[in-house]
Amino acid sequence: MERNIDMSQVSDGKRYGLNDMVKVGCDDCRGCSACCQGMGNSIVLDPYDVYRLTTGLNCKFEELLGRQLDLNVVDNIILPNLKMSGEGERCGFLSEEGRCSIHSLRPGICRIFPLGRIYEEGSFSYFLQVDECRKANRTKVKVKKWIDTPEPLRNEKFITDWHYFIKELGKKLSSLPPEKGKEVNLYILNVFFMTLYEQRRDFYQQFDERLAAAKEWTA
Repeated sequence: MERNIDMSQVSDGKRYGLNDMVKVGCDDCRGCSACCQGMGNSIVLDPYDVYRLTTGLNCKFEELLGRQLDLNVVDNIILPNLKMSGEGERCGFLSEEGRCSIHSLRPGICRIFPLGRIYEEGSFSYFLQVDECRKANRTKVKVKKWIDTPEPLRNEKFITDWHYFIKELGKKLSSLPPEKGKEVNLYILNVFFMTLYEQRRDFYQQFDERLAAAKEWTA
């Protein structure tokens, strides 16, 4: 999901890569869960997020829908997002103590916060959202360590490939009849989210295979 924002108003004016140091350290979010509440449907999940959740929780994608996950339209594409509900619009994975119950499995948007991604020229870099985290006196942490994801370069390639595929597909869907758009959306949900990935095989290899097939099917 892309937003049209004035970067000078929301960032420190810098771009960050995996090996850069940035002020995001928040003492393990002790006593704070502000970013896990009231986020609406903005925490959009990608296929790796869902893969990590379903394998880590040993469940199917459909079992999470309606409880911790919702489906919403993002730029003409139906995509899953974390569900906020109840008093305070809390994330379904937030414990009574205000702690993330899936911290090791948390989605990519949660992992990088308060960093954001800015996409340009077929790639992306990170920027610091200066007013989003309520924690004061944050410490410097290397971006790669903060994101805490295995094989970060492969993960960044996956994020880039998925972003630009969805972006282009969304443009195509804007000119298609509603029934055809529905058919495409059901295909995307089935191929990338509902159909289980083989745990014995590399996720990124399986994603690349599905992406190639999806590009051919939607061409």
